[in-house]
Amino acid sequence: MDWLVNGWNSIIDWLQSAGAIVLELVWSFKFTDVLDIVIVSFIIYSAIKLVRETRAEQLVKGLLIMLIAWLLSSYLQLYMIKSFFNYFFQFGLLAFLVVFQPEIRRALEQIGRSRITSGKGWFSMVSSKEAELENQQVMKCINAVVESCASFQKSKTGALIVFEMQTKLGDIIDTGTVVNAEPSVPIIGNIFWNKAPLHDGAMVIRNGMVYAAGCILPLTKSDSVSVELGTRHRAAIGMSENSDAIIVVVSEETGQISIAVKGVLTRNYTRETLRSELESLVLHDTEAGEKRVGKIPSIMRGRKH
Repeated sequence: MDWLVNGWNSIIDWLQSAGAIVLELVWSFKFTDVLDIVIVSFIIYSAIKLVRETRAEQLVKGLLIMLIAWLLSSYLQLYMIKSFFNYFFQFGLLAFLVVFQPEIRRALEQIGRSRITSGKGWFSMVSSKEAELENQQVMKCINAVVESCASFQKSKTGALIVFEMQTKLGDIIDTGTVVNAEPSVPIIGNIFWNKAPLHDGAMVIRNGMVYAAGCILPLTKSDSVSVELGTRHRAAIGMSENSDAIIVVVSEETGQISIAVKGVLTRNYTRETLRSELESLVLHDTEAGEKRVGKIPSIMRGRKH
């Protein structure tokens, strides 16, 4: 009976000591600790969100397996395997930068496009009048693109049109020819006429102007893209994966109109739905003075590839 009493007393002593430690931690907890936990949690969540459903997800799994194997080799005293992993992890940071270069670049671009760094948030210096004038120019461009795409849809003329947003596309523009022309149906029609020298490349629109044509876009490296999609659609998806640009594609085979945003391609647009989608994605908000980009729920109306 004594052993039961002693055991119970030991449990009570342990609970009291544990409770004292918990109370001490609670009383010593400061606001900076809460802020620290929230920031670290947000960073971890952003990292998981960044690599989820990408090739980096498989790379992370591979690194975790190697880390577990390294710990097991240390525990089981497998000296050769342990030495191999020791040398590998010595250069882990360099390998991390090389392997995850596309994801790191995408994350830095997203940070650069944030409200604080772009000056489009609380500290925006763009007046409502300037935003309204810019919206008028962009709206004129949208109307020209919509009417041109409707015409291309009927004649089954291939087209690839890129709306530059916050990420500047200077390297893409350098691969084509600078036009810098007022947007109009005849201009866009002449660029994508199948006998024109610039019709095979992409047209880049900057600030509501037809800025360049005949540009070469990067193709997507995703393995999940449908095999029925041709080079134009793969280029549109690749461009949307590497920037915040809005890309409009007209299929040369079917005349079907598609839009690529953030690596997502939606299809089966008509003149009316194309106009509505481009207005919501490209136009400025004159009250907030910011660009409304990447409204994923609104672009899920078509077929996703």
